[in-house]
Amino acid sequence: MTDTETLDRSAARSPVAPPVLGGLGLFTVLLGAALPLIDFFIVNVALPTIGRDLSAGEAVLELVVAGYGVSYAVLLVLGGRLGDMFGRRRLFLAGMAAFGLTSLACGLAPTAWTLVAARVAQGAAAAAMLPQVLATIQSATQGPRRAKAMSLYGATAGLSMVAGQILGGVLVAANIAGTEWRSVFLVNVPVVLLGLILAARTVPETRSQHPEPVDVPGTVLLAVSLLTLLAPLTEGRAAGWPLWTWLAMAAFPFAAGAFYLVERREDRQGRTPLVPPSLFALASLRRGLAMVVPFSIGFSGFMFVIAVALQQGAGLGPVPAGLALAPMAVVFLVVSLWGPRLVTRYGTRVVTAGGLIQAVGVALIALAAWRSWPDLGVVELLPGAAVAGAGQALQLPVVFRVILSEVPPARAGVGSGVMITVQQSALALGVATLGTLFLALVPGLGMRDALVTTLLAQLAGIVLTILLSLRLPRTIS
Repeated sequence: MTDTETLDRSAARSPVAPPVLGGLGLFTVLLGAALPLIDFFIVNVALPTIGRDLSAGEAVLELVVAGYGVSYAVLLVLGGRLGDMFGRRRLFLAGMAAFGLTSLACGLAPTAWTLVAARVAQGAAAAAMLPQVLATIQSATQGPRRAKAMSLYGATAGLSMVAGQILGGVLVAANIAGTEWRSVFLVNVPVVLLGLILAARTVPETRSQHPEPVDVPGTVLLAVSLLTLLAPLTEGRAAGWPLWTWLAMAAFPFAAGAFYLVERREDRQGRTPLVPPSLFALASLRRGLAMVVPFSIGFSGFMFVIAVALQQGAGLGPVPAGLALAPMAVVFLVVSLWGPRLVTRYGTRVVTAGGLIQAVGVALIALAAWRSWPDLGVVELLPGAAVAGAGQALQLPVVFRVILSEVPPARAGVGSGVMITVQQSALALGVATLGTLFLALVPGLGMRDALVTTLLAQLAGIVLTILLSLRLPRTIS
């Protein structure tokens, strides 16, 4: 036997080392997770300036938000599947590069409709990038490192949603080089360049060992289902509820039913559909997703409503309106770092405690609005925002860990895509439902009473999350 043959046989017997996500690699993928969530919320405080500069009406401005959210939600699961097939690092790099280019297009948009089109493309780029984050964490970490990484992901997600609104206000007011609202998009470009350099050096390549082809019928039906629900809800009020909105909502249950039947057939025939119904046999995933929906609806609805109320009702500028939520962001960050220790000691009952704490915080915000209006700013909101931030930090990171705790690594891309799609769809629903409720109440009740009523509606959603948290598994595997 030759030396070459001996080396070949030794290599064949040697197990391939599993991919490992190091500290800098984890920072890089978390940066990729933060960008899309920041950009969902960063435009809230910039909308009035965009409207004045581009002569855009209310319906078009809502499309600036909704166009991004809908395309993002529709394509997320497909992004997860493509990462499983072609490599998650490759899709992460491609998605991040596309996100930078589309952000540049948003920042340079000459008209309102050009901005809407660029936002739709930006949402599609985010959908290619974000599912690879959780899939990479699931595939390239183990044991305590995975638990810590998942906790950091949840903390990043929650903090990004609040920080986006704060950053948007600061950038608009700073008016860097006369860019005004454009800077909220242009700021992504240097961040993306840094992320691409780091990702190329530090993020390991992972993919499914048995990738399946793209489920074209499932992809189309999922897109139709989400569009028939989200498009009329986000645009209906501003457009005056034309006939197409009612027809679309009537079509939603049929589209959703057809999607389920197609996916169940694919699953039973041994193929891997876009959203495998068998994945929902995992109680941790099923119950965690059920809790994510009301939580995310309340969170995004609150962020949208408070931005409008503080600027148009309380007369605050973009910076004070954004900084009014700074206590929520700071407390969320601090408390979320304690989350893993608390879960180790008390299990998922930490989530229930977080819901109760968040309910107290939202009640305090409603009380402050009732007593202090229109003099509502960071001082008046501080107690409620801080308490609410603490409660949210004890919920979101832990629930993310619960959802993916039993998903096998081979289905990491599909599992993370499903989770983020549910979260993103719920975020869009929050703006559509609570935002529509608030804006519909303002003419009759006035800004203060409309804000308080909407906060009470959010409080009802928090009570639902508390009840749903009691059904979570007591421990996280």
